[in-house]
Order: sequence, then C-alpha cells, then structure tokens
Amino acid sequence: MSDLQASNPLLQTWQTPYGLPPFDRVEPAHYLPAFDHALAEHTAEIERIASAPEAPTFENTVQAFDEAGRLLMRVNNLFWNLTSSETSPALQEIERSLAPRLAAHDSAIYMHAGLFARIAALHAQRATLGLDAEQVRLLERKHLDFVRAGALLSPADRTRYATITEKLAELTTQFTQNVLADESTFVLPLETEADFVGLPASIREAASAAAAERGLPEDSHVITLSPSLAEPFLTHSARRDLRETLWHARVARGAHDGEHDNRPIAAEIIALRQQQASLHGFATYADYQLSDRMAGKPAAVNELLMRAWNPAVEKAGADRALLNAKAVELGEPTPIAAWDWRYLAERVRQADYDLDDAEIKPYFALDNMIQAMFDCASRLFGLQFIEQHGLELHHPDARLWEVQDRTGKLIGTFIGDNFARQSKRSGAWMSVFRSQSGIAGGTLPIVINNNNLAKADHTLLSFDDVRTLFHEFGHGLHGLLSNVRYEGLAGTSVLQDFVELPSQIFENWAEEAEVLKRHARHFETGEPIPAALLDKLKRARQFNQAWTSIQYVAPALIDMALHALPAGTPVDIAAFETEQCEKLGVPADVGMRHYLSHFQHLFAGPSYAAGYYVYMWAEVLDADGYDAFVEAGNPFDARTAERLYRYIYSSGNTLEPGAAYRAFRGREPKVEPMLAKRGLIDIDEAAPVPA
Repeated sequence: MSDLQASNPLLQTWQTPYGLPPFDRVEPAHYLPAFDHALAEHTAEIERIASAPEAPTFENTVQAFDEAGRLLMRVNNLFWNLTSSETSPALQEIERSLAPRLAAHDSAIYMHAGLFARIAALHAQRATLGLDAEQVRLLERKHLDFVRAGALLSPADRTRYATITEKLAELTTQFTQNVLADESTFVLPLETEADFVGLPASIREAASAAAAERGLPEDSHVITLSPSLAEPFLTHSARRDLRETLWHARVARGAHDGEHDNRPIAAEIIALRQQQASLHGFATYADYQLSDRMAGKPAAVNELLMRAWNPAVEKAGADRALLNAKAVELGEPTPIAAWDWRYLAERVRQADYDLDDAEIKPYFALDNMIQAMFDCASRLFGLQFIEQHGLELHHPDARLWEVQDRTGKLIGTFIGDNFARQSKRSGAWMSVFRSQSGIAGGTLPIVINNNNLAKADHTLLSFDDVRTLFHEFGHGLHGLLSNVRYEGLAGTSVLQDFVELPSQIFENWAEEAEVLKRHARHFETGEPIPAALLDKLKRARQFNQAWTSIQYVAPALIDMALHALPAGTPVDIAAFETEQCEKLGVPADVGMRHYLSHFQHLFAGPSYAAGYYVYMWAEVLDADGYDAFVEAGNPFDARTAERLYRYIYSSGNTLEPGAAYRAFRGREPKVEPMLAKRGLIDIDEAAPVPA
C-alpha cells in the first residue's frame, strides 16, 4: 500500500458495515488526491483493454469495460451524493474544479479510438458471437454510448466535442450552485401574530425549526423556499402580501443580476447543446436526445403534452370562476393572481368537499408513511426492512435499513434522508452509493432517497408529500430490486422516459384505502383515519387537477421548444420564456412549477434536457399499468406483482423498455387512463400511446 493509500480513507478498502463509505473519516482534503489516483487507475485499465494483443471478445472487451473504473465510481458516488445532500463551501469549490476534469476524462474514454475499434468490431459481429440476450443488450448499449459521445466524429470534431462537454460540466455545476445560493439565503420572517393568520400549528412548528437550523434566536420563525414549507404557506396563509413576496422569490431563483444569475449560463448551455446536436448530424438538440428515448421524436412528445394541455386550460376556466367567487366571498381582490390560487383552492376544497389540509395531516406522520411504503414493498415483493442504529452516516437526520428478501437473504441497504436543510439542494431524488451487479461474486446496492420535508417534533405530511415519499421510494426499489449481471445495465440505468415508471406506479399504493386504513393513524391518538375522511380524500382527488396539469405541462412544452431551436439560434432565456408563455396562453394566475432560471431538470445536467415530458410519458404507463391490479381485483395481486417485479423493477436495462412494458401488461399502453385520472376526460374508449 502506498503512502497515499495509507493516509486517504477514500482509497482504502472500506471495512465498514455493508461497505458504507467511512463518512466520519473522510475530509474535503481527501477528495482531489483520491480523484487523481482513481482517474489514473481507470485510464490505465482502459489502456490495457484497448491495447490487449488478443482479438476482442465479449469478456476481454465489453465485460472488462463494464468492470473497469470501480474505484473511481466509488469515490464519485460518495462525492456527488454529498454535494447534493450535505454540501459545504469546501465541497463546492472542489465540485467546480472537478466537473470539467471528469467530463474530459469521460470524453477521453468514449473517444478512445482503440477501445471503440474493439467494441465496434464486436458490435458488427454480434449476431454470430453466441451471446445471450443480456450480453447483446450490453454490447449494443455500450456501442451506442460511444457513438452518442462522439466516437464516430472526425478528429477535429472530437476535439471540439470534448471541449463542449467540459464547458457544459462547468456551467451545469455553476447553475446548480446558483440555485442553492438563492434558496439557502432567502427567508421570509414571521414576526408578529398577524403574520401567522391562517397557518396551522404544523407550519408554525416547521417555521420555528427552519429558523433554528439557521441559527436564529429561539423565538424566531421563518418561511424558506423549500417546497415542503413554501407550498403549505402559500396554501394556508391569509396574508396575501406575504404570499406574494414568497411567490415572487420562488419564481426569481437564479434570475438576480450578479454572480448567481443563471440566465446567461442557461443561454450558453443551450448554445453548446445546439453545437453538440449539430456535430452529431441532428437538426436540434431535442432530436438528438429523443433518438434514444421511447418517444423517438419531438412530435410524439408534443402530441402527448397537448392532449393534456388543451383540456386542462379549458377546465381551469371553470375552476377560476369558483376561485374568483370565493375571493369575493372572503373579501380578497379579484381577478385572482398566481399567489392566490393555492390559498383559494384550499378554501374551496374545504367548503365543497368538507376537506381541510389541517384535518388530514395529523393522520400522515412521516414515520407511519415510511412504514406504509415498506409494508407495500413487503406485500408486493416479499421485502423486509430492518432499521440499523448506531451507524455513522453522512448526516444525523439520515436513517439506514437493511433490506432482506422473503427468505431473509440480504439484498441491499436503504438510506432515508428526509429533511430540508441549507446544505441540501431542493427537491426529492434517489441515488446510490453503490449499484447492484452480478460479476465477481456480485455487489449489493446501497440506495439513498432524499426528500426536503420540513423538520418538526412531529413531521406531518400533506398528501402531496406522501405521494412524493412513495415516488422516490419507487425509484429506490428500482435500485434495490435490480437483478442483472452487468452494472452498466443495473437499476435505473434505463431510457429516460422509462425511468419514472417504477417511481410513479408506486405512488398508486399511497392512495389505496387498504393501505391508508392500516397506516394512516393520528399521530397523537393512534386512531386510524376515519372512513368518512378517506371518502372525502377520494372525492376530492381530481379537484384542482387542471391547475396541477398546467403547472407541469407548460414548462414541459417550453423545454421542448427551447431544445428544438436549430443550431446557431441565439436565445435570451427570459425573453424566450415570456414569448412561449404568451404563445401557449399560460394563465398568469396559474403560472408554472418551474421557470427557466432555476429549472434544474434542464440545466443541472443533460438527463432531463428535452426530457421534462418524461413524467407524463411515464404517467401514461403507470396509470395504464396500475389498471392491471385493478383488473385483477386486488392491489397486491401476486401474479401481477410478479410480472411487475420481473419486467419493470428487476430487469434494469436488459430489456428494451417497450418490450418490457408489453411483457408486463400484455399489450401496448393506452393514454386515456392517465387523462381520466387527471380528470381531463371522461374515459370511454382507450387508444394507444402516440408513437
């Protein structure tokens, strides 16, 4: 062992429970030396594969490539998880310096002429090599990865492409850090009793916890931009002036003049993506991205989105009339504004459906809902979750469960990190510290779910929070249940418009009365949620769905329009957004869930660029797919659950996603169940998803 390895815990064998990172021993100063060592090691591994004197075989080339870089991946997974979940100025500085270096390393690998020549030779002969289906799939995916990374470009274009990739890594990192800077510094103080009018006790408690987390005096209360605090405030606060202040602050994230201004950064990202697409021979970046997605072409995406957009805008008109009438009744100004919609919708919901969010929340304590999702996974897939205490994790809020199958065999570990904090980016996401694979004895996954719930003595969830919790756990199950040989095909390594299916279909169990009767219990009395309240929840399910649909579909359509600009088209981000909103007719009193200056799905990396539509694409699959359980007459039907496990959760990217869905469902998906679920149509006759 070298002196560096002896002194750097990142480079040592991790003698920790479950192979967890040694969180308590790693310091920021360890990362750059560890990355230097791991990058050099990976480069040497690639050179050995590429320069091997033996003729290329699947084992000495494709499988060897899949197994290479394990040290780099281990260090990388830890670092990027921490920069998302528990960052610091020191980590952010390292992140900015590393992003272009790692992009350059990836470019050097995927443009390595010798390695690509071996993979291309095997790809050309793949039908005659005697490979099984999973091996063929890995070979085809690896070959495509090289092609999409520029391996077929001319030498000059490869150099240009690598430069673009490095610059994009730098810009997307800066974009993310700018959003975090705005989110972590803004607070809306609640200073007098008048500032609390309308707020239930749970929001008061969360606002107190947010102030304490920021080191403010003991009796302070603040509202932050975290959705789990901001959205309930917008829903319940009777102070219209404070709602307006908070709404504008959320919209303006990343849109302030100065060092954290994301508008010029986003414009530069778009220009570079246009150049990428042009180098590949595509007319637009959207065409390039969708060439490796289920949707195939932008026209299919726009057709699906418009099928939801038009009825949503029409239905919002009727909803608006109800809200304006409620505003008049309450003495609120009319016409209503975007910072009024949530507040007035909640008042209408209370009046028309006798359903009050403050009445619901006491039955949705976080710990109970965690047990609910574990119970569903147990009944569907035979999993057991056993919490382990006394382990050193990345933050005291994080918890770890050992995951066993129905025989008691360990299949992985699951970490839940559920609370918002200044050192954590907003939103909710799943990631891994280690992926599953079956080579060389196999590796078990270490999966983490991140949420941004408002921490309190008793963390009580809205029903939207419950759905988010189940959604991310669906992603978590996708990682935990992965059962493939090759890590490059494991877990969530699937096409982008398929990756949301395992998460979104799992949300359906959060709404099952059978599940709620068992787990939705009052946090103080332990009494189960009353049947009458469950009935109210069911009746109100489609209320305000036009608003929800517009909030999502508008940025999805703008995403496609932005990435459909031809190469060489300059863009003023703010002007483009305004123009598109006017063109679509986005109602000003509804607004959008994401605005371009803080739209991290688009600008924190390439995965969801020209891809925010994937949630609705997957929603088509999830609504249609869950109907298989409805048709079976049992939300835990064993045969249907076995198909769901085999073709959706455990198969990773070993199957083409369309074929995987057909194997699960027995036919092509239909759009109408999704539209009906959103209350946008009355379902009479189903039709296939647009292709």
